[in-house]
Amino acid sequence: MTYLLFVTVLWAVSFNLIGAHLAGQVDPYFSVLTRVLLAGLVFLPLTRWRGVDPRFIGGVTLVGALQFGVTYLCLYLSFNLLSVAEVLLFTVLTPLHVTLIDDALRRRFNPWALVAAVVAVIGAGVIRFDDISTGFLGGFLLMQLANFTFASGQIGYKHLAQHFPSEIPLYRRFGYFFLGALLVVLPAWLLFGDAEQLPNTSTQWGVLIWMGVLATAIGQFCWNKGATLVSAGTLAVMNNLSVPVGLLLNLVVWRTDTALLPLSIGGSLIIFALWISKRGARRLPT
Repeated sequence: MTYLLFVTVLWAVSFNLIGAHLAGQVDPYFSVLTRVLLAGLVFLPLTRWRGVDPRFIGGVTLVGALQFGVTYLCLYLSFNLLSVAEVLLFTVLTPLHVTLIDDALRRRFNPWALVAAVVAVIGAGVIRFDDISTGFLGGFLLMQLANFTFASGQIGYKHLAQHFPSEIPLYRRFGYFFLGALLVVLPAWLLFGDAEQLPNTSTQWGVLIWMGVLATAIGQFCWNKGATLVSAGTLAVMNNLSVPVGLLLNLVVWRTDTALLPLSIGGSLIIFALWISKRGARRLPT
């Protein structure tokens, strides 16, 4: 779970950096493309290009297309329609996607994982149950597509790692993830990108470098690695931990007006959901 906790904090910071320095200022397609290219450069010398099962390569490429390519295009576009708090709120359905997709792949029903995911959704919803701006339907729909593709990707990677074990470590087989993302993001930039809305300050470029090297290269690998080490129920709950962490950073660092009582109650519910997931996993037959 250490991997997931580390990335939760990393991505919570990133949510706020996007909202503060990129949203509405830098073309979203260019932002996502830059992240993919930088992350790909990090993994280029690490990736094993021969001796890897072609089925694993194809699977990880598809995972990258979904989990990063489609997800982050939707995410960045949603920042043009929603506040940081609303974007965080609308990720609360991700745990349900994670749980249901995993159960569908395993042809089973895990009530504990579903209960934990529902409690996590309630907890995250408590944090921001009011103060939602009008005209946010488009942003909401974009975020739900992002939730589905992000959940599909991480569960897909978890299953790939289980079904294609290898002496080659996972980090030597992760470069294909960013190849898949590039296959989605590059055409999107060429078709819809705005060359007039490129970064024009050192801060914006610095944020993009942070996003590419830390949030994307290190963050995506550590998250997927962490996903292979925990149950689907725990993974579902961890998807929602970024909500209280992100809002707490929004309050402390960016000095936004956030209600502390709902934040405390919602965060406690999410921690309780994590306990439900871990306890329930021990009760299930292996």
